[in-house]
Amino acid sequence: MNRSASPEVAILLCTYNGQQYLNTQMDSIAAQKFPHWRVWASDDGSQDDTLTILAEYRAKWPEKRLSIVHGPQKGFVANFLSLACNVNIQASYYAFCDQDDIWDADKLARALAWLQTVPDNTPALYCARTRLVDAQNRETGLSPLNTRQPCFANALTQNPASGNTMVFNHAACALLRDAGQGVAVVAHDWWLYLLVAGAGGKVFYDPMPCLRYRQHGGNLVGMKAYWLARLLRSRTVREVWRGDFRRGNDGHVRALQQRRATLTPQNRLILDRFVHARNRWLLPRLWGLWRAGIYREPLWSHLGLVAAAIFKKI
Repeated sequence: MNRSASPEVAILLCTYNGQQYLNTQMDSIAAQKFPHWRVWASDDGSQDDTLTILAEYRAKWPEKRLSIVHGPQKGFVANFLSLACNVNIQASYYAFCDQDDIWDADKLARALAWLQTVPDNTPALYCARTRLVDAQNRETGLSPLNTRQPCFANALTQNPASGNTMVFNHAACALLRDAGQGVAVVAHDWWLYLLVAGAGGKVFYDPMPCLRYRQHGGNLVGMKAYWLARLLRSRTVREVWRGDFRRGNDGHVRALQQRRATLTPQNRLILDRFVHARNRWLLPRLWGLWRAGIYREPLWSHLGLVAAAIFKKI
């Protein structure tokens, strides 16, 4: 897709029983300083007033600002991938959007300021830190700060930023579409990071928060996106111990092998070393994973990764 003087951002919003917070999120989208956006909302079978709220915004916003489609009703990953892989949605840039956050007014503008420095034919992904807030929008802290450059070796075991912060160009979206929406992966955002980093694209992690990430009982994902990073929590220890993290890696490896042709030679080597090492006995396993260069941030999260590797849970 050619770059235009006024590039459009397709905001990919997935909803499911989101009536409680949806108005606030929609208002934060409307308040964006970057004006050239269009929302595509995929509802995954809501039983509350979500569709009514969306219809009200469609009626009061300018024509074609909001399109509403029905999701596959197979969970949040399938819903987001169904939007990202919808060839009827054509834009210069794309942004994942959750139903219950509050975007900073300059969220899209900051993302576009970086993305427009990258050539159109190079896959590019912007992501950022978040402010964590509770159900009443009271700030409770910040998401973990990552200081190292995002790369494929990191992507194999960690997604450093939430999908709700991600904005990406058409070349990155093409990687998702070429892989197809039926791929079995842990999360749509993690999969995008793997694809872009694996293809040698550009990934920028903004240390400045770009939205208020609401944590509440109805979150479909919430801070579970950082679940290995929260290894010291008892629930997460159980998840790692029972093999959830390893099964997730199994799925990613299978999906990446199907997309092997899109990986750079160096990243194919990293993947091969990772695959070989994780199935060996203890000392060769640790040595092989070190040679693959995989890591997590921050340090205590990487130590959790080492512990998982020791017990062959990686």
